[in-house]
Amino acid sequence: MPMINANDLTDEQRTAVAGWAEEGAQLAGIQKRLAREFGLKLTYMETRFLVLDMGIELQAEETEEETDAAEAARPEEVSPSSGILDADEGGAPAGAVTVTTDQLTRPGAVVSGAVVFSDGEKATWFIDRMGRPGLETATPGYRPSEADLIAFEDELRRVLR
Repeated sequence: MPMINANDLTDEQRTAVAGWAEEGAQLAGIQKRLAREFGLKLTYMETRFLVLDMGIELQAEETEEETDAAEAARPEEVSPSSGILDADEGGAPAGAVTVTTDQLTRPGAVVSGAVVFSDGEKATWFIDRMGRPGLETATPGYRPSEADLIAFEDELRRVLR
């Protein structure tokens, strides 16, 4: 089944998705509501691409705990002698999302590769012959954060250019 894009949705469905996003729904919520209310079963990544295709920007939903954890995890200041590479020095900053492509593409894929998310979790990614993206994580049930998914998409676009 080919990936659904914004043109495949009815006006009612596009209006509903835009409304849910305005109400503060995140990708998982939009994904669940599309399945429940319209019978459209999309993967998380397909939902992300649909939202991007529609030009919808999701509202950042950050709890107080997440804000405190993010501030606690932020490094104070990194000196050049610390061994951590800056992006300008040819490497990825510590905690960044890194994307590579396979020298030998996986069977059934047009392009494939690997990704390491900011928390160190590794996954393989691919785009199949129908243009559908796929992501297989090393840890069953692992879901990258919203920020990591956005960074992955940006880095993937850069690598594929």
